[in-house]
Amino acid sequence: MSLSLSMAAFALAASISPGPVNIVALGSGARHGLRASLGHAAGATLGFCLLLVLVGLGLHELLLRWPLLGRLLHGGGVLFLLYMAWKLACDNGQLTTEHQDDAPSAWHGAAMQWLNPKAWLAAVAGIGAYTGGEQHLLWLFAWIYGPICFVSIASWAWAGSVIRQYLGNPGHMRMFNRALAALLLASALYLALG
Repeated sequence: MSLSLSMAAFALAASISPGPVNIVALGSGARHGLRASLGHAAGATLGFCLLLVLVGLGLHELLLRWPLLGRLLHGGGVLFLLYMAWKLACDNGQLTTEHQDDAPSAWHGAAMQWLNPKAWLAAVAGIGAYTGGEQHLLWLFAWIYGPICFVSIASWAWAGSVIRQYLGNPGHMRMFNRALAALLLASALYLALG
């Protein structure tokens, strides 16, 4: 297997597997539709690619030298997941096109990646496995990772938009949102206690 193909396989496995960013994309697709959710997918992709490149340029070393900064990022990630779970749990379940600006934004997606422990693990593991400290491999990895990450997150939003047709009843949408909130809450508790 070529190095590029191996990088692509890693990117796909890390990007499409369930995690906080994908859960929010699924919920956004169900609540707001695919088009309104693509900003979140694009922001999350750019946020991750920036994180990947900065980890490759030495950001991880900075966190090892200043463990308090790492703990603050970890705590911020847990708090952010709790906030997102609360927002989903409190949603009224109404599907309207009037409030499309309530969909998660590109900035929201990027911030989620920086506060997402899964993203940090993927970035550190990927850099360690594929770049060996060589800049050209870092840029190749980021170039391969970007489109795969976007398509993966957008696929979750698309799945949500497909589910949307079965959630036309506000009660069903509330149940769906609360299930997603429970998943985010479980992720936050795992991170807080783990």
